[in-house]
Amino acid sequence: MNHVLTIARKEIVDGARDFRSLLASFLYAIMGPLVVGLVSLAVRGTSTSGAAVQTSMMAVFTLVSAFVGGMNVAMDTVAGERERRSLLPLLLTAVPREAIMLGKWLAVSFFALAGLFVDLLGFAVVLALTGIHSPALSLPGLVLLALGLFSLPLLAAAMQLLISTASHAIKEAQTYLSLIVFAPMGVGMFMVFSPAAKHAWLGYLPIVGQQLQLEAWFSGQPIGLWQPLALGYLTLALTFLALMAAANRLRRDEILYGN
Repeated sequence: MNHVLTIARKEIVDGARDFRSLLASFLYAIMGPLVVGLVSLAVRGTSTSGAAVQTSMMAVFTLVSAFVGGMNVAMDTVAGERERRSLLPLLLTAVPREAIMLGKWLAVSFFALAGLFVDLLGFAVVLALTGIHSPALSLPGLVLLALGLFSLPLLAAAMQLLISTASHAIKEAQTYLSLIVFAPMGVGMFMVFSPAAKHAWLGYLPIVGQQLQLEAWFSGQPIGLWQPLALGYLTLALTFLALMAAANRLRRDEILYGN
């Protein structure tokens, strides 16, 4: 466990020193509240029919923030170190590959969660200033929402690390990681403009389930018990599988020799 925490601390410190990456992640995370705030001010007093669309937009931007917060760190911590040949000394030590990947995952998850918190804080300010609607702020509701929502950045971090280990250079990782951001965006926009597709069983699937939970919360609707529990456990299970796949890739000869 000491190895895991040491690696995580080192990656967090390195990521915090990269001001440009931090600024880019912050702008991505705050973009949603700014857009929704401007839209709500533009349509204020004209009609209330757009409230549902605004709620869905808020959910989509929140999902995207869970993916963009740790993207730059995931890109650099494996693909970037592999390109700079600084990953090789770490892999030649006696530290297990699982410990290496777990430490890097904790660091990426830290920044992914930070991006999500910035986004939610921005939306809290937007809701207070514009009064679009009043989400249910009861403690049980927030706990249930957190069960499903805060597992998504953990899954995003694991997926991004898996892609980073499969990339030979940082530019390749940047291309693939930029494309993965379209997963929550595409799913979210599809759910926005195809409300007939919102079946109950979709609430148990990662990304879609978080989208539906956020829409319910932003609209002030009650959140059930079993759906967030099942969604959180399934998201964490997929996170574990992605981490194991990424750790197995670190054992390949191409990681050591760069082929």
